[in-house]
Amino acid sequence: MQIQTVFLILLAAILAVVLVIYQYHYKTRGKGFLNITLSFLRFMALFSVFLLLINPKITKDQYSLEKTNLIILSDNSSSISQVEDAEKLRRVRDQIRNNTDIKERFNLSEFTFGTALNTSDSLSFSEKATNIGRALSSLNEIYAGSNTAVLMLTDGNQTLGEDYEFYAKRQKFPIYPLVIGDTASYRDVRIDQVNTNKYAFLKNKYPIEIFVSYQGKNAASTVLTIAEDGQTLYRNQLELNEIENSQIVSTVLDASTVGIKNITISLSPLENERNIANNTRQIGIEVIDEKTKIALISKILHPDLGALKKAIESNEQRTVSIEKSSITPNELEKFDLFIIYQPDTSFEKIYEYIKGKGANIFTITGPKTDWRFLNRVQSSFQKKSFDQKEEVTPVLNKGFTHFDITDFVVSEFPPIETTLGELLITASYENIMSQRIKGVDLNEPLFAVLETNTGREAVLFGENIWKWRVQSFREDQEFKKFDDFISKVILFLANTKPRSRLTIEYENIYQGLNQATIKATYFDETFVFDGNATINILLNGIDNDIRRQLPMLLKDGYYEADIRTLPPGNYNFTVDVNNNDLVKSGKFTILDYDLEQQFLSSNYRKLDRLAQSTKAFLFFPSQTFQIIEDLMNDNRYVPVQKSKQNVVSLIDFKILLGIITAALAAEWFIRKYNGLI
Repeated sequence: MQIQTVFLILLAAILAVVLVIYQYHYKTRGKGFLNITLSFLRFMALFSVFLLLINPKITKDQYSLEKTNLIILSDNSSSISQVEDAEKLRRVRDQIRNNTDIKERFNLSEFTFGTALNTSDSLSFSEKATNIGRALSSLNEIYAGSNTAVLMLTDGNQTLGEDYEFYAKRQKFPIYPLVIGDTASYRDVRIDQVNTNKYAFLKNKYPIEIFVSYQGKNAASTVLTIAEDGQTLYRNQLELNEIENSQIVSTVLDASTVGIKNITISLSPLENERNIANNTRQIGIEVIDEKTKIALISKILHPDLGALKKAIESNEQRTVSIEKSSITPNELEKFDLFIIYQPDTSFEKIYEYIKGKGANIFTITGPKTDWRFLNRVQSSFQKKSFDQKEEVTPVLNKGFTHFDITDFVVSEFPPIETTLGELLITASYENIMSQRIKGVDLNEPLFAVLETNTGREAVLFGENIWKWRVQSFREDQEFKKFDDFISKVILFLANTKPRSRLTIEYENIYQGLNQATIKATYFDETFVFDGNATINILLNGIDNDIRRQLPMLLKDGYYEADIRTLPPGNYNFTVDVNNNDLVKSGKFTILDYDLEQQFLSSNYRKLDRLAQSTKAFLFFPSQTFQIIEDLMNDNRYVPVQKSKQNVVSLIDFKILLGIITAALAAEWFIRKYNGLI
């Protein structure tokens, strides 16, 4: 307690005594026990008030010894699963954490890492990927602001995430790598990366890009082979040496049949090559048949037919067959979409078939259209035609929302021919283009898309669209913009998938190290997401005996099932909702691929650069005692004595307020009882 506070307390006592003497003893006749009692009560009240104002405090210093944090960070990936390497790591870790001097000087903490940082100190060496950068970043967050050193036991081979050598520039504390694994270099040829699409369309070609690298001093020759389901599709001999130690091989393969194709890419092993696990890479391609077959039906010959066929078939996933209006319903069965060109009464059976099938339709009208017939066979739009030809210029609707037409410009397009008349569209529609006649905007549809209860429609109220395709070529020296526009119209009409209350999202092929999950979204009858449903997934192995039923867990707006624990193979699955008839099913493949087995030697040079950039040193298992000695002798890790100053109040406000209240109340009661004013 400060001397100033003691002085104030003495002054408060003196002042309280003076006030009591003045009130009860100066020029008063009262004497005896009563006066002394009243004086004492008044003194206690006044002195307590003064103590509240002074609020005396004492300062207490607490001293503590703060040790440096020493983190033992162990690599738990399968690249250290060899018995010799795993034993070295365990032996070094035990020697350090059981050392008496280390335990006295440091606060020891143990972590392991694979794809992420783990707080457990148990080692299984089963992680399928190594992300050293993420582990170090997590430690930085946990031990931010503290004096910390990291002893990292690893082979230095990272297969995932940010390069830890570059991350070291942002590292906040020293990292001492201890190299586990073979440091010798061996001749090795490997496949570093394979790029391809996940999907291919039937009867098309799909590209594959392969990155091959070589480690060694002498020239090497290897044969690259690509096989699909055991059948060789591609073969190429590669010549590599110390200088030209990498090649990129690109080729295309045929998608001949529908289904999931397992593609095996392999390099023939070099003589005495020790690691051949990285000579093979498996990928999966799903070949799908999504070709849209379109019937372009017309009674007349017209240049528009050829222009439409060329524009639509610029997308290889669509085929157009020009048919006559005499086509039979049986022949119509093979088509998915119908383009009706200037229909008349000969189209009666065609419209009956389309209506019965509920197919989408693209109608093109013109001067040769029989509007009486067309008004009768469909109800989406009606026109009272005056049978008078007129040239109409298109005006693009820039606010069109069903698909993107921002790159399509029609300002220089020539007019097309239509017939004048009153047009009424009864279905929900949106204009792509409106009509302009002789410079006057009519605000009537020229090209529109419609959505009805049975499907989608598109209508072009005019002929000679071939002129637009020619004009597109004049402007850009290619037909691409016009063809892309027509393709978008066809894509809009071809998309007939109904909205489902239960949807699933999954990959057809999972690499072994990927986040293998299946997601589901479930809506109630009003199509509002239902977060209270119970959704299960049933997994069945096709080429193994695995059968599992798992609950799908609710995440942020979807349900998810984790399938990373499944062994490689082909699987069928079914997703169902409890107390509901909604069921979805699918099929996927998990490929057998362990990226950790692609490395034979440790990357000690990179670990050495990491140590130097964090002002630390690289060590090997034989230098365990050297590590302990360096850590003990480094002045950066000397324990620091810290003091903590606690300021404690000497008084309790509640007690003092109680004393003041009790003293004043007792004084008042005694005075009243004795008839004193």
